[in-house]
Amino acid sequence: MYQSTHNHIDSAKDLDASDPMSVFRSRFHFPKSPGGQGLYFCGHSLGLQPKDTRKAIETELDSWAEYGVEGHFEGPHPWLPYHENITKSFANLVGAKNSEVVAMNTLTVNLHLMLVSFYRPTRTRFKILIENNTFPSDKYALDSQVRFHGFDPALTIVELQPAPGKKTVEPEDVIAQINALGDSLALVMLGNCNYLSGQCFNFKEITAAAHKNGALCGFNLAHGAGNLTMNLHDDDVDFAVWCTYKYLNSGPGGLAGAFVHEKHFGDKKIPRFEGWWGHDKNSRFKMGPTFEPIPTVEAWQLSNPPIFQLASLRASMNIFDEAGIGNLRARGDKLTSYLEYLLKENCEGKLDIITPKARGSMLSIQMKKDPKPLVKILREKGVILDFREPDILRVTPVPLYNSYEDCYRFVQIMKESI
Repeated sequence: MYQSTHNHIDSAKDLDASDPMSVFRSRFHFPKSPGGQGLYFCGHSLGLQPKDTRKAIETELDSWAEYGVEGHFEGPHPWLPYHENITKSFANLVGAKNSEVVAMNTLTVNLHLMLVSFYRPTRTRFKILIENNTFPSDKYALDSQVRFHGFDPALTIVELQPAPGKKTVEPEDVIAQINALGDSLALVMLGNCNYLSGQCFNFKEITAAAHKNGALCGFNLAHGAGNLTMNLHDDDVDFAVWCTYKYLNSGPGGLAGAFVHEKHFGDKKIPRFEGWWGHDKNSRFKMGPTFEPIPTVEAWQLSNPPIFQLASLRASMNIFDEAGIGNLRARGDKLTSYLEYLLKENCEGKLDIITPKARGSMLSIQMKKDPKPLVKILREKGVILDFREPDILRVTPVPLYNSYEDCYRFVQIMKESI
């Protein structure tokens, strides 16, 4: 796609000028550095703040000041149904029906709630297949759920195994390893973009293979929501969870999301932890002693959600609705490929890019020498990215707000600093 003429600042500026999606960059605040505006490539960890966020939160502060408890029913955005402002945006984002998505809780809380419902081991069918290099919080949650059911995590949780000499697992090997577990497999639980390598997985094929073997299938979309295009409903995924503070720019510790396929609604055999916010909306305030579930994913809600966090999330989701996740993924592919080209062109022999072509916008760069001092030097020069032991730099050109010029400037700083 790119050639030697693109390895120049003028080419980067031309690419930005000809890209209609570049306009969204102006909708975000960028951190400052000693030399002016810094280079931010850490959207896989914490997204930048949309400029509309402050106003969105202040609107709810004003409602609280003006209406007090009546803010649940009064004001520009009444609080009682406030989470429903996010529903359509989430459905568009992950390829789901409105009834299948909800904004609630935090990521690992939602993961535990889904595991209560969808990890139901038996004496013979109890194993869970996870990715290699699973994010630690996911592993901790799974370990604790396995122990809760009386099983040994060491014998129950199985990691995908890359082929010898490979850092990531080939798609056909994922399916082969699902099939190998066969009747012992209870659940496939993968991140749809691995947090360390950036590899993404084929939902449809993996879900079909899990179901063929009698298992359920769920995904952690922490690095996929707002990054990849998805079709959770059509791919027949059983459940999914995601955070919103990475690519979805809701702010530190922002509210999370959950998906449950509609085929599971109303199945009384599915266990579920329950709270009053999941109670039927028409009778919730009758305060009856018996739980009556909302006939959607909202039945998994526990408590009324934090309004200020929802307001922050709404400000960002408005931008996603305007931009469209398909358009963002197309731009993300171009930006990421451009960054990859520049790194190979300018830093050959100094690093390896371990992220495969099946990916989102994040590149994981394995440094061949002195990664920690390099990260410090880059930070002093205004570059914000992150480091993972022992030698991985994670770098993400986010399509909503990063530019081709950002990529070019970053690589020139890398070249000077290595």
